[in-house]
Amino acid sequence: MAKTSINQKQLIMRTNAIILLLGIFFWCGIGSITAQVIETVNLPAVQKTGGMSLMEALQNRQSQRSFSSKELSLQQMSNLLWAAYGINRPNGYRTVPSARTYNEFDIYVIKAEGWFVYDPVKHALLKMGNEDLREHAGTQPFVKTAPVNLVFVADFDRMTNSDEEFRKFYSATDVGYISQNVYLWCASEGIATIVRGQIDKVKAKEVLKLRPNQHVILAQTVGYQGE
Repeated sequence: MAKTSINQKQLIMRTNAIILLLGIFFWCGIGSITAQVIETVNLPAVQKTGGMSLMEALQNRQSQRSFSSKELSLQQMSNLLWAAYGINRPNGYRTVPSARTYNEFDIYVIKAEGWFVYDPVKHALLKMGNEDLREHAGTQPFVKTAPVNLVFVADFDRMTNSDEEFRKFYSATDVGYISQNVYLWCASEGIATIVRGQIDKVKAKEVLKLRPNQHVILAQTVGYQGE
């Protein structure tokens, strides 16, 4: 009986330690983002049927540099963000792989009416500010007038028990999966897109109010094709 009691106490202590660590992780990660939210925009349910076949989407995948100012609908934003980084299984796993399941990325969505962070768990856009920050989402002229710019931000604080080289390598790898999912969704829907490294990362980090261990890795423009 005494041995059982000790084992139970050890189990309780371990459980409490795990809860504490999860609480710290939440505060340092998503918690620090939600503290800044000024509005939550719930996205409509994802449309998981329709579109073209995978092989057709691969055939049509391309980068484009001319964009119309026409806005994407909220339904299109829902489908796009879920394809990029949404949850596709009951265990919380995503539409993309992630090194050690760190899920270290946040997708910042930069639009004319403000800037947002995609919350995959709520499947919602968390509005962080009303400013039009598109001029800081990249250096090419089309970025300033395109309806949607995605900025992929890696949170190195989530990549625990790893060194700097590991974090840089795997965040660079993981962002490739996300951006390719965006490409394939856009190809299927007849929407233009281009992934970009041309972004002033220092300035973007400043205007997006990122923490020291949050790093801008890439950006991607999405919209209807221009003239």
